[in-house]
Amino acid sequence: MSTENLVPDYQAVKQRQQAVWASGDYAAIGVTLQIVGENLCEAVDLRAGSRVLDVAAGNGNASLAAARRFAQVTSTDYVSGLLARGRARAEAECLPVAFQEADAEALPFADGSYDVALSTFGVMFAPDQERAAAELARVVVPGGRIGLASWTPEGFIGKLLGLVGRYAPPAPGLRPPTRWGSEEALRRLFPGHALEIRPRSFIFRYRSPEHWLEVFTACYGPTHKVFAALDPERRGALARDVLDLLRSHDRGGGGSLVVPGEYLEVVITTRPA
Repeated sequence: MSTENLVPDYQAVKQRQQAVWASGDYAAIGVTLQIVGENLCEAVDLRAGSRVLDVAAGNGNASLAAARRFAQVTSTDYVSGLLARGRARAEAECLPVAFQEADAEALPFADGSYDVALSTFGVMFAPDQERAAAELARVVVPGGRIGLASWTPEGFIGKLLGLVGRYAPPAPGLRPPTRWGSEEALRRLFPGHALEIRPRSFIFRYRSPEHWLEVFTACYGPTHKVFAALDPERRGALARDVLDLLRSHDRGGGGSLVVPGEYLEVVITTRPA
């Protein structure tokens, strides 16, 4: 049987993923991506007073961006530690945000509870992609908006995830999270809804390729877990491959690391009632 026809054990996959994202210190990397949340709020033309749900919010980039625009924000994730980091950020900035642990594939909210749903590099990692997409559409009012930022397969992070997958293969039948960074796949995930899709880049700015590797090995769940699980020889091989990938994308000219990370910024207007 082709692996494309296999149905993964989504619950088992989700439990493993939860452990991955709880490992390391994703919040240390998440804060560097804040501009993506700010840009996404502008892309959906967020209005003051809007009811906003941030799905797979991590440490709250889009949540805080929406709260700065005086929206009524609920920030959700299935990793409680990341929600705690988001809560600390909101409290430090005196931003009123509600935090709730929730699974992106089974959101504990009634149909049409929100005017806008957001997710920056979060919901794309849900293993059951159709179910997660359906949940986003369900909790938003007819004619409401869903704003997504998702890494593309062809961009730097897409290539990084593919590289890591060669050292730690995903479960058979599991589709890559970067499917959310493909226009064709997005239209299949959100049939009947209106989509506006724009390619954008987030620029990774670090002191050097070695500095980037040090930070991501320590903090970014997918790389942190894989490096920790490999034997020393394969760990060294993966490190060399990642450094080669970084150098091939570096636009810093040798002074520091400047790597564009391509993603899709997507605004979905849900079908009217």
